[in-house]
Amino acid sequence: MTIPPPDAARLAALNEHFGFGLTAPEIEEYGPAVAATLGASERVAELYAASAPVAPDREWSTPEAADDPYGGWYVTTSITGAGGGPLAGRTVAIKDNVCVAGVPMTNGSATVEGFVPARDATVVTRLLEAGATIAGKSVCEDLCFSGGSFTSRPAPVRNPWDPARNAGGSSSGSAALVVSGAVDLALGGDQGGSVRMPAAFCGGVGHKPTHGLVPYTGAFPIEQTIDHLGPMTRTVADAALMLAAIAGVDGHDPRQPTVVESVDYTAELATPAEGLRVGVVAEGFGRPESDPGVDEAVRAAVDTLRGAGLVVEEVSIPWHLDAMAVWNVIATEGAAFQMVDGNAYGMNSQGLYDPELIAHYAAQRITRGAELSKTVKLVGLSGRYTFELGGGKYYAMARNLSYELRAAYDAALSSYDLLVMPTLPYTARELIGRDAPLETYLSTALSMIGNCAPFDVTGHPAASVPAGLVDGLPSGLMIIGRRFDDATVLRAAHTYEQAGGGFPAPPVASGAAAG
Repeated sequence: MTIPPPDAARLAALNEHFGFGLTAPEIEEYGPAVAATLGASERVAELYAASAPVAPDREWSTPEAADDPYGGWYVTTSITGAGGGPLAGRTVAIKDNVCVAGVPMTNGSATVEGFVPARDATVVTRLLEAGATIAGKSVCEDLCFSGGSFTSRPAPVRNPWDPARNAGGSSSGSAALVVSGAVDLALGGDQGGSVRMPAAFCGGVGHKPTHGLVPYTGAFPIEQTIDHLGPMTRTVADAALMLAAIAGVDGHDPRQPTVVESVDYTAELATPAEGLRVGVVAEGFGRPESDPGVDEAVRAAVDTLRGAGLVVEEVSIPWHLDAMAVWNVIATEGAAFQMVDGNAYGMNSQGLYDPELIAHYAAQRITRGAELSKTVKLVGLSGRYTFELGGGKYYAMARNLSYELRAAYDAALSSYDLLVMPTLPYTARELIGRDAPLETYLSTALSMIGNCAPFDVTGHPAASVPAGLVDGLPSGLMIIGRRFDDATVLRAAHTYEQAGGGFPAPPVASGAAAG
């Protein structure tokens, strides 16, 4: 390829952007020097093309509405893995922000529509190596920035418990498919609660691993410091089995430490949880948006843990009430810089990039930007404004405060093995349209994240399990542990599940796609 050199007008615009103060004659003088630097970019493109991956020929199809009553599938596939392995014979839905080579990927957004990855994400490779069958790509929210399941393309995702209500987000399709029994397992992503929130709304299990435990390589980023992938299942045992298959360093993800201890999470479930100390975080209850019925259901779930032999006490963590301010700055200014201006990947990272995805999204982000969700537009407007206003200082402050926030939870976890609180403050709301007034739109998309998002910032592992039905709809108990002690979180979750006799399944609904 040949890169055209910039003309005088383009150089003048760049001069204005950077405030270099060059005069017109100076700009003209720089022209040949700038053009001379382009040869390196051209050579890099030639070298990359010589070894760039080629997408395999994999079959996929768009499901009929009758076969997808909750709108959970983007496309369906049947990609079989190894003949044996711990996940042999198990079907998995992959959230559509994760690359499956040769299969279309949209990330719920017009700005990604039409892209076909050439590489499998690391987690996809690991699931196939463990024997799983990739059954398809599950619908997610537009660029994964909503918890209401109504911003997604091609259509909203419906809750298996009540198709008139939302399924949570942004891993909405994964939750609906696994809870309804369409697949055995599902993969979700979590930057503000997007594994745990749909799990809670739909009555499933969602585990957000410790930040860096599971490689994010090959998934569409939002913000590197809060990006997570994790299992979504119907039982804790399945979550443990799936986590064991996808955890571990891949050498391509800077979110990960250089070494991660291998843990048999399934075997760890057999270790008795009796005697574990549990801190019930007072600030997680009675929030302005809380439904008292949900708080009551979670308190009853905590009593079940107590009855199973865990030591339960109240604990106060005042920092929890300020945690959302920290997350908000990181998730707006940081995401505007990386996900929007940085075309998802940004720069200055030692991770494995996807140049083809970057180029595709960069072009469509401009030509189809008007089709982005209102939540993504809010991120862009707010995040870019504060960046321009402070030059990045507010983001820097938030990242520095994240260590204080982490230390506050760590201090509580020095006295307790686990912390618990409601996953969400209320049950699933009625679905709304993309044309809803901004206030209603943002409330439906974002008002539930207050307990979940802090642990994306701090990186602590957190699992949501069904806490009981409130007016016929699921609520969620969230269990939080020490970083890289995911095993203890899952042990407690499994103990709770067994003590309660298992988790309920949604009623079989007729006319699920109506409404």
